[in-house]
Amino acid sequence: MRPVLRFSLALLLFAGLAPFAVMGEGQWPTPPVEGKPPPQISGPLSGGTGDHTKYEALKQPFASGPEVTKACLSCHTETGKHFMKNIHWTWEYRNPDTGQLLGKKHLINNFCTNARGNEGMCAQCHAGYGWKDESFDFTNEDNIDCLVCHDTTGTYYKTPNSAGSPACSVMFEGKPPIDYNLVAENVGLPERANCGTCHFNGGGGDNVKHGDLSSALKNPPRELDVHMDAKGLNFACTACHITKSHVWAGSRYHVLSKDMEGTGKPGQRRDVATCESCHGTAPHPVDSLAAFKRNDHISSVACQTCHIPEFARGGVATITNWDWRTAGKLRNGEGYHEHGYTQGNGEERYTYKSIKGDFTYGENLVPLYRWFDGQMQYTTIDTKFNVAKPVAINDFTGSRENADSRIWPFKKMTTWLPADMGNGTLVYTHLWGEDDDSYWGNYDMGKAIAHGMKKFGLPYSGEFGFVETFSYWPITHMVSPKEDALSCQDCHAEQGRLQGVEGVYMPGRDHNRWLDLIGTIAVFGTLIVILGHALVRIVAPKGAKH
Repeated sequence: MRPVLRFSLALLLFAGLAPFAVMGEGQWPTPPVEGKPPPQISGPLSGGTGDHTKYEALKQPFASGPEVTKACLSCHTETGKHFMKNIHWTWEYRNPDTGQLLGKKHLINNFCTNARGNEGMCAQCHAGYGWKDESFDFTNEDNIDCLVCHDTTGTYYKTPNSAGSPACSVMFEGKPPIDYNLVAENVGLPERANCGTCHFNGGGGDNVKHGDLSSALKNPPRELDVHMDAKGLNFACTACHITKSHVWAGSRYHVLSKDMEGTGKPGQRRDVATCESCHGTAPHPVDSLAAFKRNDHISSVACQTCHIPEFARGGVATITNWDWRTAGKLRNGEGYHEHGYTQGNGEERYTYKSIKGDFTYGENLVPLYRWFDGQMQYTTIDTKFNVAKPVAINDFTGSRENADSRIWPFKKMTTWLPADMGNGTLVYTHLWGEDDDSYWGNYDMGKAIAHGMKKFGLPYSGEFGFVETFSYWPITHMVSPKEDALSCQDCHAEQGRLQGVEGVYMPGRDHNRWLDLIGTIAVFGTLIVILGHALVRIVAPKGAKH
């Protein structure tokens, strides 16, 4: 009965439908360009307004980044004050709904455990210079790193702000010196490679964390990301994450999961980085009933759900499982690495490191789909929990009944993390340092935890162990071309992608005896009427009134 029902419904959708007026054609991407790729598009901004090689302020010899910053701020006089308000500088965010104090400066993560206390290493991704402990001056504009975002030469790099143990510091030896004058005279608007320096490599390696942000996006083809396509639209990150006074739109801590405002006037919506802010709330040209239904789905299904069918694409894998329980193994008294995974682009990835434990990788992964209202919730250093049960490092809320919720795709990450088993809390682990307590030197987890907790005056029972944790990452990059988007049957099927989504009756996935019966009667009744009408026309005399 069910196959007949599906066939009949398809027949009704296909036959006898009056065409709808075409709408929204101007919202679709332009065809790929031929020849040399255009400059990356940076939202309302494009190109530059000055040739920095001619500026007198940049003619002096520079020996360090802070010296370049002083020269930058001598012309861009208000930029420092603006920049200090963004999360790239503060690493701090107060959620207006939950009141939680978040940001890398405070949170535990289930990658390299915690940035706090390990700033000597972790702060190489901070948009500043010299943050290696609690004495860092967040009010000094000279500490701002302008070059990490604006270098166009590809020769600028950052290293840890302190030496660390010999086993780790060796990774950063032998780098060529930076020609600060060359870099300063060739600054430009941020490109994907600038943002990717940190956002592609966050968590300890390429695409480790997010799953949809990797080095494959530096120069991607259309099939990997239709917006960043280097031979097509060629969007920089700031085309969507547009800025106002050096504050970027879009936040992992507070997501706008359902944007019903739409486009607005050009350049008007600087507070969001949503699909709807460019494509509107009815993005599909309505030339059929199927297209009409796709627009109808906007109210309950995120654009990303259909248009990002898989993540960790483009040949760069993401980590799906990280196990700190196995860290600390030595060979001849020293730590070691093991390769065990070859990703799609042919590069080898470590599956074990003495300093971090075991890793499991994945590519071309189907996301987890759930209702999401944009509210992320975090387990902080103060949160108490049952150590015998899995802990959500960051979780999310949402339901069918919540008007702000839509069905979203997520990456789910699993990690076994160190914890205070006596107090039932997470811990600050002292990983990076030159002292005897740093784990990336002595491989003594007990000493590293005791040091980290004492440094910040936090209670510690002295009993550490490991707890299973989860983290969830909304997927919103690696947007496929429309021809590769999900089809109806990908979700409307008994074993479809939305199998785990609760609170909604989904035709094709769910079945109800009475609904199936009524539907079957309606379909066959309609077919009988159609066939009866055709039969009357066939047997009736020509010219007779019907």
